[in-house]
Amino acid sequence: MAIALRSKNWAHAGLYAILRMVVSAEVKMAPTDGFIGFSEKTVKFFRDLATHNNREWFSAQRGNYEEHVLLPARAFVTAMGERLHRLTPGITADPRPDGSLFRIYRDTRFSPDKSPYKTHLGIFFWEGKKPRMECSGYYFHLEPPRLMLGGGLYMFSRPLLERFRLAALDPEYGDELAKAVKKITMRPGFSLDGKHYKRLPPGTDPAHPNAGLLLHNGLYAGWETEVPKEFYSAALIDYCLDKFRPLQPLHRWLTDLNGGKFDF
Repeated sequence: MAIALRSKNWAHAGLYAILRMVVSAEVKMAPTDGFIGFSEKTVKFFRDLATHNNREWFSAQRGNYEEHVLLPARAFVTAMGERLHRLTPGITADPRPDGSLFRIYRDTRFSPDKSPYKTHLGIFFWEGKKPRMECSGYYFHLEPPRLMLGGGLYMFSRPLLERFRLAALDPEYGDELAKAVKKITMRPGFSLDGKHYKRLPPGTDPAHPNAGLLLHNGLYAGWETEVPKEFYSAALIDYCLDKFRPLQPLHRWLTDLNGGKFDF
């Protein structure tokens, strides 16, 4: 925004000073008030972290993490949440760590890998009253040089797994699920995941069109690519929405299942 006021008049000069203050404030507010994209420094931070995954390096780079990862990630959550609300009105977009933003710190208590930090940026938009990871939602995952976008429910609780199996075999609800899955798997580049078991539950008819889904302990789908050029601009919002949209029927089905809306 460029303003040229050339008058020597005192009043005009005063106005010029005020306008310069306004412009300066707008520039400083832009990164937090609206999403303008991530940067090359976002990608570089995670590339470097993969090589220097220790507390000393992270402490020295904390300023870069906050400026080039956290700040644009929070703006992304807010902007993406506004667009997702049009697709899925009940979605939760919380720009805080342990909200939509996954914390960068790893839980190393039960892992042989004692690296203290995650080498990726994970963002989750979920729907439902249960804890975040017990709900279906849309997921954003940056792990240079790859970007993954997905949706669904990562792992069923034991009670929900039993309801899922009943619903998948139900003539009405199972047909809805099959259509949602078909919409995803017909799109180039998308894959369905969550298969865990090697054998069908006892008594399952292997000829049932949804029998294969009973091998899952979670149901989610995704699309993966190298970091696209849209990552570095506000166009990332539309880019992600385009990949999330075909996942909406699956998300809706899982959310209805999780919310107890299916009547068996």
